[in-house]
Amino acid sequence: MSRGYHMNSDFPRIVTLLRKERGLSQKQAALELGVSQALLSHYEKGIRECGLDFVVRVADYYNVSCDYLLGRSADRQGATLSIDEVTIDNTPQKQTKDQKSSAMITLNKRLVINSLNIIFELLEQADCRGLTAEISSYLMVSVYKMIRTIYSSNPKNPQAMFSVMPEIYSGLSTALQSISEANAKCLSTGKNIGTVTGADISLISPLSPEIISKKYPDLAPSLYNLIQKTEEKMKTLNQ
Repeated sequence: MSRGYHMNSDFPRIVTLLRKERGLSQKQAALELGVSQALLSHYEKGIRECGLDFVVRVADYYNVSCDYLLGRSADRQGATLSIDEVTIDNTPQKQTKDQKSSAMITLNKRLVINSLNIIFELLEQADCRGLTAEISSYLMVSVYKMIRTIYSSNPKNPQAMFSVMPEIYSGLSTALQSISEANAKCLSTGKNIGTVTGADISLISPLSPEIISKKYPDLAPSLYNLIQKTEEKMKTLNQ
């Protein structure tokens, strides 16, 4: 183990991803990075920890930031998107508590909407009605559940707006989501479900962070931030 530095769990995953994106063999990458293939293999598997000098070398080699390699930024160049960077009414100003709350809404809305735009552009390319229907169903149920949660927070709001009883809607909507997710996974692999035709795999473009960044330069940062924030929350559940 290199002295004075403790590697995190993101580095092995990211350094492996970058190598595979470039289509490099482990042997070729190790040679160009100035280490043995065995040592690079240990770094990629998280068996051994590298020093900061190697982190910098990898960052220069793949043209990414050290923060990205360490999972501290979802952006390859290390840029971050925070509440303080979101302006209100396009007027830079020191934000009050209420303004920061509004900025949080603006930020989260941007992350969700931009990520959804990528999903639906990919669905358009896949040109599979069944897959589009199932993914749309899953997303619509998510919206339904949350709008009903907010709507029902005030007991004076008339529940007649909804036809499914409040005692059972949560379980039924979750079940519907699970079915939509299962069907989407099946159709996305090209398999049919009854009379519903699966996606033509040849129409689904190969994807990687590099490809997504080039294809959707304005939307990709939001998607990466959404992934990072979601996985951070998931990791806390596993601790």
